[in-house]
Amino acid sequence: MAEYRHSAHAVFDLKYHLVWCTKYRYKILKGPVAERVRDLIRQICQSRDVVIVRGAVSPDHIHVLLAAPPSLAPAKLAQYIKGRSSRHLQAEFPELRRRYWGQHMWARGYFCATVGAVDEATIRAYIENQTWDEDEEGFKITATTEP
Repeated sequence: MAEYRHSAHAVFDLKYHLVWCTKYRYKILKGPVAERVRDLIRQICQSRDVVIVRGAVSPDHIHVLLAAPPSLAPAKLAQYIKGRSSRHLQAEFPELRRRYWGQHMWARGYFCATVGAVDEATIRAYIENQTWDEDEEGFKITATTEP
């Protein structure tokens, strides 16, 4: 059973699998740098009300499974984590600043996939089995009884 979170006007369970790599796939996330990036990601997520379900720091990439509020788009979440962690790491580790002289420590893109308790086929079946008035390109209007 999913653990739903609550905000003032919403009940939600939004989980994202995010993966991003170091620029040029340099294997720099080792020892104190790996520990610090883990701490920074924890702090950044906590400040945005994002829960880290699981995470892993590899020498050249990071995997995290995050539970985020609906007000925070996955693209913004990746931007916050990558931007702030890069800035702090380069400020604290001069060798990173020398290696990444252009100030970009992470590769440009990232991978993001949604994760849920119910798969797409189940949701499609649920929607298809509703009472429909008419079919309009996969986005139907349910039949209503007028008084």
